Amino acid sequence: MLPGMTRAFLFTGQGSQFAGMGKQLAERFPVARETLAEADAALGESLSKLCFDGPEDQLGLTTNTQPATLAVAIAAYRALGLRPDLAAGHSLGEYSAHVAAGTLDFAAAVRLVRERAQRMQSAVPVGTGGMVVLRKMDLAEVQALVAKVDAGVCELANVNEPEQIVVSGAIAAMDQVVALAPPRKALKLNVSVPFHCSMLREAGRGFAEVLERTPMRDPAFPVWCNVDAKPVTTATAARSALQRQFAGSVLWQQTVEGMFAAGVRQFVECGPKPTLVNMVKRIALAKGVEGVETMAATTVDEILALAGR
Repeated sequence: MLPGMTRAFLFTGQGSQFAGMGKQLAERFPVARETLAEADAALGESLSKLCFDGPEDQLGLTTNTQPATLAVAIAAYRALGLRPDLAAGHSLGEYSAHVAAGTLDFAAAVRLVRERAQRMQSAVPVGTGGMVVLRKMDLAEVQALVAKVDAGVCELANVNEPEQIVVSGAIAAMDQVVALAPPRKALKLNVSVPFHCSMLREAGRGFAEVLERTPMRDPAFPVWCNVDAKPVTTATAARSALQRQFAGSVLWQQTVEGMFAAGVRQFVECGPKPTLVNMVKRIALAKGVEGVETMAATTVDEILALAGR
């Protein structure tokens, strides 16, 4: 990593999980092993065994995926042993970013995202909501498409990068999006929850009360939040951002563009496998931003190389 550059750490969100994640980190780095053991103790079950051995279908359950992904991301972060200038996380990853920044205690965060997942999963009956990813369509095109949908709730859930946007809402509305979209540009996602839309608002109010009771500190470095695409620097702002994120849009592209505008050119991703740094590359290409460095801290070799060990 080049010295003197402003460095952002990114924390992976849901969907990056796989059976075997974190196992090599735990075998190589005592701090990673201790982190995963701390997660096990926080939940009173062997989350680490699920990460290491699966099965995939159990690991893929939202209630397991969220704490497992957070635990592996923090294990990688602690193994790396470096401090960023600022951080951000995609949806669930925002919680990992706040653990790294000291806003949240790790054990509390593991329990918090387990409850977040449970409340999300039970927010709507299975089969009533869904999500669709739209590719090769820009934001204006997607907004125009959403405006045509009249079969139920249909909202922007994730603005990930230029020409990759996810919409969320009622299952009939998702079917309508696929029908109205140009050929081969819309794909229904295999999810049972319409994440990041107003169908989760009522459940979000209950979770907001949980966050209200959760001790938080001012982050040690700025954490860019999903809902505003702006940095938060106080516990109060962090809590508000996480409360609104439950049913609010993930403005990832706007977050990365904001970091570019702030002079950030170096990005390091901590998580099970790299997904966000690939988005950063494509956002930089679309914006014509040069000199962007992206690195992953997801494997033993990558962490050793980044840390200069």
